[in-house]
Amino acid sequence: VCVCVCVSPPTMAQLNILGTPLEQCSRPEDPVTGWFRDGFARYDPADPGCHVVAAELTLDFLLFTKSRGNPLYQPPWYVRWLCGFQGLEPGQRWALCAMRWKEAHEAGCAPPILAKATHQRALAFVPREVLLSYAIDLHNPLQGG
Repeated sequence: VCVCVCVSPPTMAQLNILGTPLEQCSRPEDPVTGWFRDGFARYDPADPGCHVVAAELTLDFLLFTKSRGNPLYQPPWYVRWLCGFQGLEPGQRWALCAMRWKEAHEAGCAPPILAKATHQRALAFVPREVLLSYAIDLHNPLQGG
């Protein structure tokens, strides 16, 4: 779970999957997320994981990604000690690797996303329609929200 963090934010336009300016993923009560640890799911070509999907975490997803070797939930003591990463909880918001989100979708356990905070680079991995079907930050009269 130890991650490399870049120190300079990207200068390119950062747009979401709706084509509008990227919004923040992290809330004040959430751990600060993103490749740049600035609260955004920004795209950076140097990010090998492509952390561009802004999601609201679920226990199903956290257990799924833990089973794939990424213990975001209840990380082992050595990860907490070496990286200072205490782990994530269901309900928190986090910038996820696009491929891991896609794997979770295919396994039936993808967490909901924030369309306005998910970088358009995610569209290189997952079709827009699929991502939008998981969006919790858009008004959808059919869902009563």
